[in-house]
Amino acid sequence: QVQLVESGGGLVQAGGSLKLSCVASGRTFSSYAMGWFRQVPGKEREFVAAIGRTGGSTNYADSVKGRFAISRDNAKSTVYLQMNSLKPEDTAVYYCAPIRPDFTPNSYGMDSWGKGTLVTVSS
Repeated sequence: QVQLVESGGGLVQAGGSLKLSCVASGRTFSSYAMGWFRQVPGKEREFVAAIGRTGGSTNYADSVKGRFAISRDNAKSTVYLQMNSLKPEDTAVYYCAPIRPDFTPNSYGMDSWGKGTLVTVSS
């Protein structure tokens, strides 16, 4: 299991960029595929991006494909989300989590969700 701490969010104008980080502590970070999710009040948590255990494969939600890029540094136990060409609809709290092959969160791989990091995109 890993514990997760997200950071890097903030306020940015539409068209701008942000890079989020997620530091995972605990047992064998590299054993887990990782994903980014986002959530706004009153709506379900939404899948954003995923990366394999070694970074060899990535997947993206259609809504962010071509704009966002996920990466990881296993030596630092960190996964990143580079967000470019941001839109107001990207405004959300962003979370990271270990994931299963179908991109759903792996509840057995973490104690709980992190606090997330808030991204606000102004128009």
